[in-house]
Amino acid sequence: MHNLERLNDEFRAEGAVTYTLGKGRLPLADLVCSQSSAAVSLHGGHVLSFQRSGERDVLWMSGQSWHEEGKPLRGGIPVCWPWFGAHPENPDLPAHGFARLARWEVIGAEALGRQGTRLTLRLKDSAETRAMFGSPFELIETITISDKLEVALTTRNPGKKPLRITQALHTYFSVSNVADIVIDGFDGCPFVNTVGGANTPGIQRGPVRIAEETDLVFGDCTGDATITDPGFGRRIRIAKEGSNSGVVWNPWIAKAARMPDFGDDEYPGMVCVETTNARSDAVDIPPGGSHCLKAIISVEKIG
Repeated sequence: MHNLERLNDEFRAEGAVTYTLGKGRLPLADLVCSQSSAAVSLHGGHVLSFQRSGERDVLWMSGQSWHEEGKPLRGGIPVCWPWFGAHPENPDLPAHGFARLARWEVIGAEALGRQGTRLTLRLKDSAETRAMFGSPFELIETITISDKLEVALTTRNPGKKPLRITQALHTYFSVSNVADIVIDGFDGCPFVNTVGGANTPGIQRGPVRIAEETDLVFGDCTGDATITDPGFGRRIRIAKEGSNSGVVWNPWIAKAARMPDFGDDEYPGMVCVETTNARSDAVDIPPGGSHCLKAIISVEKIG
C-alpha cells in the first residue's frame, strides 16, 4: 500500500493536493482549487469525481462499485489501456486492459494559481504487465482542474518496436434522467452498434437519444460532444485531442440487472460518452514516440 505519510511529505501541494484513504482503504488524491474540486484514486489512475464550486458532481459513481485491489471501479473515468473492450486474441485477459486495475504512482502535484491544480501519475511496464502485453511502455496521466476538468493520457514507447494500442477515457457522466437528455456531436458519423455482439453498422442521423440498451462506437468524430440535460439545467461539453472515435453507452434495464457492480435501478442516472482510440482508430506509436489522448470536460448552465 502507498505510504500516505510519504505521499503527503513528497507530493503534497499546500492548499491544492492532499492524500487520504478512500473506500476499501484505497489511496486517494484530493484536488482543490478556487473553482472546483476532484478526487482521484491511485488504484487505476481513476478520476472519481469533479465538482465545480457550488454545483453538483459532473461524474457518476455506482453505489455498487467494488473498491478492491484487482477489481475495476464502476463510474468516474476508468483508464482503458492498452486495449479497449475484450483482448483481440485472448479473452481470458482483463476486459479494457490492465491499467484500470493497476496501482499508479504519483510523480507530481502542483498548485497553478488561477490556472487551477494539477496531479501527474505514472504507470510503467513490469514483469506482470509484460506477461499480458509484451512491450515496454510508460504511461503518464495528467489531471488538471480549474473551471473545467482536463485528463491527458500520454503513452510513451521506449522500446525498439512499434507499439499498437486501443484505449479510452471511459467517462461516466451524472444525468438527471438518461431518457431526457440529448447527446450532440455525432451527426453524420459512422457507428457500429455492439449491443448483444451484433456489430451492426450505421450512420448517426441527428442527436443521440437513449431509450434502450445503447453501445455505439463512432468513427470519424474529432469534434466536441455535448450532453444537454434540462433536468439538471446544464450542458456538459466534452472536447478532445488525439481521438477520432468515441462511444456512447448505457446498459438500460436488463444489462444493469446482470452487472454485479451496478445497481439495478442506477441506469437512469448515468451515461458514458467516451473519448477513445477504438477499433480502426487504433494508434501505432513508433520507437521513441508518444501519443496523447485528451478529454477536456466543461459545463454550461442552461435555462
